[in-house]
Parts: sequence; C-alpha cells; structure tokens
Amino acid sequence: MFQTYDTPADPTLGAPRLARLRVEIARRGLAGFLVPRADEFQGEYVPPSAERLRWLTGFSGSAGAAVVLADEAALFVDGRYTLQAAAEADLTAFTLVDLVATPPQTWVASRLGAGDRLGFDPWLHTRAQIRRLAAALEPRGAELVAVDNLVDAIWDDRPAAPTGALSPQPLDLAGQSAAAKRTALSAHLTEIGADALLVVQPDSLAWAFNLRGRDVAHNPVPLAHAVVPRDGRPTLFVAPAKVDADLAATLRTELDLASPGDLLAALDALGAAGARVAIDPVWTPEILARRLEAAGAVLVEGDDPVILPKARKNAAEIAGARAAHVRDGAAMARFLAWFDAEGRFTDEIACAEKLEALRAEGGRLLDISFATIAAAGPDAALPHYHPTRAGNRAIDADGLFLIDSGGQYRDGTTDVTRTIAVGTPPAEMRRAFTLVLKGHIAIATARFPVGTTGAALDTLARIALWKAGHDFDHGTGHGVGSYLSVHEGPQRIAKSGTAALEPGMIVSNEPGFYAAGAFGIRIENLELVTPAEAIPGGDRPMLGFEVLTLVPIDRRLIDPALLAPEEIAWLDRYHARVRATILPLVDAVTAPWLIAATEPLA
Repeated sequence: MFQTYDTPADPTLGAPRLARLRVEIARRGLAGFLVPRADEFQGEYVPPSAERLRWLTGFSGSAGAAVVLADEAALFVDGRYTLQAAAEADLTAFTLVDLVATPPQTWVASRLGAGDRLGFDPWLHTRAQIRRLAAALEPRGAELVAVDNLVDAIWDDRPAAPTGALSPQPLDLAGQSAAAKRTALSAHLTEIGADALLVVQPDSLAWAFNLRGRDVAHNPVPLAHAVVPRDGRPTLFVAPAKVDADLAATLRTELDLASPGDLLAALDALGAAGARVAIDPVWTPEILARRLEAAGAVLVEGDDPVILPKARKNAAEIAGARAAHVRDGAAMARFLAWFDAEGRFTDEIACAEKLEALRAEGGRLLDISFATIAAAGPDAALPHYHPTRAGNRAIDADGLFLIDSGGQYRDGTTDVTRTIAVGTPPAEMRRAFTLVLKGHIAIATARFPVGTTGAALDTLARIALWKAGHDFDHGTGHGVGSYLSVHEGPQRIAKSGTAALEPGMIVSNEPGFYAAGAFGIRIENLELVTPAEAIPGGDRPMLGFEVLTLVPIDRRLIDPALLAPEEIAWLDRYHARVRATILPLVDAVTAPWLIAATEPLA
C-alpha cells in the first residue's frame, strides 16, 4: 500500500515542544522564530525529515506556518485547512490565524518593536518571502536574523533525509530530449543576458533533465539542485546514493554530477567569476541568493523559465495523459460498482484501500498521486480530510460519501473526485450537488479568448452557488503535471489565478459545497486546454477544454429541474463517451453497473 493511516498519539505535541523551542529562542537572544511548512526546495510535498511544522504543532496540512514569540504563538492556515487545523493542533498553545486575511508578516510586525530580532532558517524561506517580512518589520525597527533551524535543535528523533532513487523519463513519454530542453534554456539565458540559471524547484529539475525521483510521497520528484550555464555542461547536485552506476554513466555524457554539499562552493565560484545568475525570487531560498551576492554574482531575477514549457504539455505528454485517464477510469468504474454493492457497508479506510488495490491491479500504477481523501458524512466537509485509524468513520446509512484520489502512472498523473449517494440522501444534498454540477459544467463547456486567466473563469464555477448564497473556500482548479506533481503551476482556476491558460495545459475542474459538521460535495475532472473550433463571424481565436477524466457522475444526486437543457445534454454526452471508452475495459460484474450509471439523465 502507498498510503498509511496510523497517527499515534504523542503527548509531547503542542505546549511541551513549544516550551522547548522557546528555550532555544531565548538562548540565541531572539524575540521569536519562524516555522514554515517548507523544505529547502519549497515544494508542496516534503519528506518526513522536513515536517517541522507538523512536529511542532500537530497540523498535517500541506500549507501553513507558525510564528513563535516569547509569550505568544500563532499557526497560520488558509480556508482549506481551518477546521482541520482546529482539530489537529493544540489550540491552548497556538492561536489559529487566517493566512490570507492576516499573513505572518502582518501579524508579527504588529507585535515586534525596535531592537527585536526574529530568527529564520534561510534554507526554508525564499528571497521574495524574506523581502516581504523585512519590509513589514523595518518600520517597526525589528530585524530578521538568519540562524540554524531551531526546531532541528530540539527534534531528537528527526528522520534522516530521503535517498530515493532517480530514474530516467523515457523520451517517448517525455516528448523532448533533455538536451533540446537545455538548448531552449540556453537561448533564454542569452535573451535575458544571464550566464547561468539556478534550478531549485524539484519538478522543474525533473522536467528539464527528464528525470524522476522517489524522495517525497506520491510526487515523483528528486530533491536536488542544478546550475545550468548558458554555454557548457550543467551540474546536477544530488546525493550519490540516489544515482545508480548505470544512470550515472548515462548522465555524465551530458552533465556533471556533484554532491549537495558542493552547491555553495559552486555558487562562490560563479560569484568569483562575476557571473550573471538567473534566479526566481519566488522559489529560490534566501541562503542561495545571499551566497551568490556575497561572492560577487549579479542576480538576474525573473520567473523560472522551466515552469511554462513544463505546463504546456507536448504531443507525447498529452497522449500519455489520455492513456492514463482511460486506465484510471476503468479502475474508478470498478471501485464505484464495488462501492454500490459492498463499500457502502464499510468505512473510509476500507474504501481508500480498495480503490488503491483496484488501481494497482492494472499493473501500471507506480504510486497514488496524493493521500486519498475518503470522507463519509461530516468528514467530507473538510476539503483536505484524510482518514486515520483513530478517526475512521463508518459509511452513513443515508447521505454522501466523497472520494478524491489519483494515480501516478509513468505516462500521466490523474486526480478525480466523486461524491456518491449512500442510501437516500435528503433533498438538500441533491440540491447542493446539482448546484456544484452546474458550476462544473460551466467550466467544462467554457470558450474563452486566448490570453484569458484562470481568475476570469473562476466565477463560472461559483455563480450558481452564489445565486443560492453559497461559496467554497478553495480554488476551482489547479494545474497537473506529466508524471510529476499533482499540483502544478502556473495555471490555476481561482480567484487569484493570474496566469493565462494556454493550449496543452492540464487543469482540474473541482467546485465544491461544504456544510460544516454535516456533509461535503466536490466534483472533479481534469481538463486539457485546447484550441476551440472557430465560430462563423467570430473575430478572435478561442480556447476550450477537453475532459480527460472518464468516470460517471452520480445521477442519483442530480435534481434535473435545476439543470438547463444544454447542461443535461452535456452530461448525457459525457456519460456516453465514458461508457464507449471504459466499457470494453471492465469486468462482467462492473459492466452492468457502468451501463446503468451512464444512462441519459432523462
């Protein structure tokens, strides 16, 4: 199994660990210390050795931060995690703060004054983050101080750093050689007048070098850095234990291998040569930016030049995504048929384990793409809920069950959410489900001009809910990689989605509805951005979406009276496509269920 559910109780969580941290803060003459949910690579998913925020507070979400002062401590989370953080963290020790309404720099600036020194680990904060913090503290006369990590000083049983093996991504799936990608990067460096590029994001490195790794759960990225010169051989700084002899021999034909401990010296050498080094301040750890500047390098700041090419899937990556979703759709159909027959009499973990087993039976699953969200009843009101042995809930007799899951296949990454009827859900649940479906269909059928951002589309997913007085506190859609991170930028459909959607990008479509303490609903498909057919008389090129996910949407939860004829027509066309594609791939037990589940709504 790829997922574990054990969460043993730890009496030292919260106040006891906070007290030990305050001893370290005082010993160094600091007023406080910052504890982000981050590692040296700024990824959303981090290895156990970097779960410092969770170790200190108990909060297990993928985004957040803590600020610890001598007499006050705050845990910052966004709307996705408000209920989860309240359940997991020791709120006698930490005050829960809305990360969006009151970011850490605002909160801490209101509490520090002249001469106060706030400590931070420069490996775990980016240049952009430190600039925001410094700008907030400067008017108060307070100072940011780079220190060794104080949590590490008291984390007695901290796990070792990961040593997951690297593997090459085959050219027929990558669609472009690593050499060709580096040629494009070289051209970019010439254009911006830089001598070298510092690559710090694990998924950028993986894509640029056609490599995949096993350092963090569910996301096949290597934790490593690279320096790519405009001319000459790049250097990959990676732990030797991650590279076997055969792969090392292959890589050395195109690049140099070095240990992570050699990185700072390599930056010193660039500085000594007066090199102009391209960095992305949003992702580059402050320590690396400072080291380059101190050594004499000139920083050329801009967006990571790998992000956009990686997001624009090429023909091979698109073909792989389509194939992965067909395979995944067959596994999901088998699961949903099983759920209706047996799963509704079990519990959350039994359902998550069954779905993982069915995906694995296909013989192509390498991992799940994130920890499965299997949520019954009120647990589904937590958008990022994950079942545990201690809190495993039985499926409700009459209500809803939500399962959000995905697979990592060598040819593509999947992510799908379905909300399923259990027994006879009441009318209020069917109404809410139909409002969410209306938003989902609005995104799926959208046509939009070239250059449209995700923020411009986000309203489409919410308008039916808004008219009924509802909303949801997460984005409508995130980007998805090609056998890479299940959350990929820069594309997203959200109120803050500023990147233009471009052909080849994959994005999720997942509006939701959450009734705290009662139930939750989400419907998620992955969509591929494609050129749209021209409309006679139209005066500009348009884009649209191709639905990649092939999984029935529960017709039992739909109130047809709330749908327009064109919405019903879309659903019937979608289900006809699901049936035609998936039916030949499922077993004799699943086939009748699939036929019934994809009947026209009328």
